Amino acid sequence: MERKQFKTEVSDLLHLIIHSLYSHKEIFLRELVSNASDALDKLKYKTLVDGKAVDGELRIDISFTEGDKRTLTISDNGIGMTHDELNENLGTIAHSGTKHFLANLTNDQKKDSNLIGQFGVGFYSAFMVADKVEVISKAYGEEQAYKWVSDGREKYTIEEAEREGCGTTIILHLNDEGKEFGNRWQIENLIKQYSDHIAYPIYLAYDQNTYDDKYNVTGTEHKVEKINSAAALWARSKSELKEEDYNDFYKNSYYDSENPLFYIHTKAEGATEYTTLFFIPAKAPFDMYHADYKPGVKLYVKRVYITDDDKELLPTYLRFVRGIIDSEDLPLNVSREILQQNRVMTTIRNASVKKLLGEFKKIADQNPELYTKFIDQYNRPLKEGLYQDYANRDELLELVRFKSTAVDGYTSLAAYKERMVTDQKGIYYITGSDENALKSSPLLATFKEKGIEVLL
Repeated sequence: MERKQFKTEVSDLLHLIIHSLYSHKEIFLRELVSNASDALDKLKYKTLVDGKAVDGELRIDISFTEGDKRTLTISDNGIGMTHDELNENLGTIAHSGTKHFLANLTNDQKKDSNLIGQFGVGFYSAFMVADKVEVISKAYGEEQAYKWVSDGREKYTIEEAEREGCGTTIILHLNDEGKEFGNRWQIENLIKQYSDHIAYPIYLAYDQNTYDDKYNVTGTEHKVEKINSAAALWARSKSELKEEDYNDFYKNSYYDSENPLFYIHTKAEGATEYTTLFFIPAKAPFDMYHADYKPGVKLYVKRVYITDDDKELLPTYLRFVRGIIDSEDLPLNVSREILQQNRVMTTIRNASVKKLLGEFKKIADQNPELYTKFIDQYNRPLKEGLYQDYANRDELLELVRFKSTAVDGYTSLAAYKERMVTDQKGIYYITGSDENALKSSPLLATFKEKGIEVLL
């Protein structure tokens, strides 16, 4: 057995990671599953280059033990790590095998190798919930497996081990704060939240009680179930999808009993590659006018959930929009939680706003009945955009609608201008809290006599 010192001031850095870097301890599972997905991507790529077939199903397995000494195990049959790679990848903070791997790919190969984990600290989030971590790994094409063990302080050990087939198994010896994660329902919920759309199947092994006719426990049955969808609807071609697919996805994802008014599915290619799938709910969200409203857009990086609590993904006047932004190359900061203010995110945000406003305009022109339903719910937020978003002010002016003394329903400013009487120099409006009271206001008498339309 080799005893080694971490290559950096790990005691200080691990303290930072464990206590400061992540705001929610539960994301350790997201990080470890993401790393497993990376390893599967690498093996898939390696076998393609070598002209060999993958042996068996590429998958991620999770299991746990209950009792006083709870453990949680995450295992993959991916590329695995050699002795030196274990030492280099796990013995150095902020070094990433994935980052090194990316550096050796050509531009075209990068597109085909859907890798995440640009930074090398995600693994260490395991020490937020574990007082000891074991990593047993066998590299693709190697005969010998190795075991890396650490308590997350200053030292770690590496020794020879046994493992059938290539891949990596991580065993977390859960501490008091982490014991809640050695639970079937907790694991399933976290996988659904963070890793449901990972490209590979995730299986959970657990023991379930069996019962007789009188509901007495008669024993246990070992089960292994797939717990993620392993498919991202937004990553599929629009030509493959039906309206029913979009509606079902929306209702399941956002717990809405109604279909959305409409959806907008876009795949952008070029210098910045990303996919967006936006939904407009049939009814305005209940918290739309609350200062602490919850954003409705989820951010993914290569199908890995990052956050649904970033109000900067879209401007506040579009806070009613629900959906997905999935970036192929969005750089994240070291914790993968707080987005950097960078060119890529700015590009995605600006393009998404343009796309949404453009689609709203198209619906207004081509489907007035649907647009009226949209305006009934979201006219007020769009008006907020007139003073929030000067860059898109002209587009928003075409979208907002007003009640009027001249027509039933809504009118646009453009339609109002077409109806202006000769020599009318301005647009007239009256404000108040009750539409019917405004229509009967004596202040309108003079305007009616002159045939001048007034907005309400």
